[in-house]
Amino acid sequence: MFTVSPCAAGCGKTAITGSNLCFTHQANPEKEIQRIAAYIDQNLIVKNLNVTGMRFSGIDFSKHHFYGCSFRNTSFIKCVLSQTDFGMSFFDFSEFCDCDFSGSNIKFLSFAGSILYNCNFDGSELMYVNFTGASITKTTFDNSNLYNSRFVNANLESSTFVNCNLKRANFFNAKQTNVLFKSSNHAEAIFETET
Repeated sequence: MFTVSPCAAGCGKTAITGSNLCFTHQANPEKEIQRIAAYIDQNLIVKNLNVTGMRFSGIDFSKHHFYGCSFRNTSFIKCVLSQTDFGMSFFDFSEFCDCDFSGSNIKFLSFAGSILYNCNFDGSELMYVNFTGASITKTTFDNSNLYNSRFVNANLESSTFVNCNLKRANFFNAKQTNVLFKSSNHAEAIFETET
């Protein structure tokens, strides 16, 4: 699992991998983004990476394997994460805009409190994934396995779950606007709301 080292500037944030400072206190943030992107590009298997607070735009992370990594409070804009393996990693309170996760294998991951806008998870394995409190808009989960994933207190808008395995998926107290569950086994999911 990634190492948690406090930022040397004393701000209380976490230092990113390969540095003693958090992303906010980097003298050259763009250089750090390029350094991390190059590291990922050169390593198909990435373990114990901590890039909390970074911003990635237009980067291709596809066909990589990420294990035990922290991407908390990180922004991904127009990034490709398709056919990628993710395990035991954290994307809490992150932002994803126009990102492609299609055909990915995502297990034991947390997107809690994250914002996902116009993203594609089509044909993915999303087992034991936590979307609690996430804001999910114009996002496609079609043809995916969402076994035992949680959307508790999530805000789902204009998103689709067509032909999905929703067995034990938990949508408790999730706000749904224009959400489509066509051809999915929604009877095996949990949809109760608080009274």
